[in-house]
Amino acid sequence: MTIRNWFKFFLMCMLIGGIVTGVAGLIIRWNFFNDYLAAGEIGEFLAAFLWMIFLGFTMSVIAQAGFFAYLTIHQIGVGVFRTLTLWNWVQVLLMIVVIGDLIIFRFAPAAENVKDWLFYIGLLILLISGAIATAIKKVQLTGKKHILISAMFFMIVITSLEWIIPLMGRKGNIDTYVALLLFPLVAVNAYQILALPKYNKKSDEDRKKLEERKKARQQKKLNMKNIANESK
Repeated sequence: MTIRNWFKFFLMCMLIGGIVTGVAGLIIRWNFFNDYLAAGEIGEFLAAFLWMIFLGFTMSVIAQAGFFAYLTIHQIGVGVFRTLTLWNWVQVLLMIVVIGDLIIFRFAPAAENVKDWLFYIGLLILLISGAIATAIKKVQLTGKKHILISAMFFMIVITSLEWIIPLMGRKGNIDTYVALLLFPLVAVNAYQILALPKYNKKSDEDRKKLEERKKARQQKKLNMKNIANESK
């Protein structure tokens, strides 16, 4: 990917993270925002909303770091296990392990009643359904069925690792941020895995155009040199 297209890719991911977190923050923390509106404190309301957007920017950067780490891990995995089929089975096993870890070591210690369990299971359903939908769309875009598992692995395992910081919290209104921060991670990661080929293709086209312009300039110089020689 060229620097120009990477920058566009980076900014688009930031925009998605900021918008999704801002909107999700208004919905999930409406009581918090509503207090400012009720008191007529518009400045405080806007400051809190901008903080949510900034938080989304931060999660976007984390998601992008996780995505490029995954691309490296995927290449290593294919190289180590020799065949994509075997690597896919390993990815399935890792998905099961990570989902089990979320339920046993992240959700169970924090869940004190049925309401808490419904909350956490709802988030898990969001994560898994988002992964399935993204993976199916990826297969439709590429026409490669074998990519289904890799896309699901990225959306479940890598997103869970990026989500681990709020999941480790146990104090205050941490559940609010556990829910809030999942939305930008799922949205940005889905965009990254679906949109990356478009940016790679655009980068190839840009390099081709650059090469053509370079050849045209060289040809122009050669023609001018030949004309100069002929005029002597």
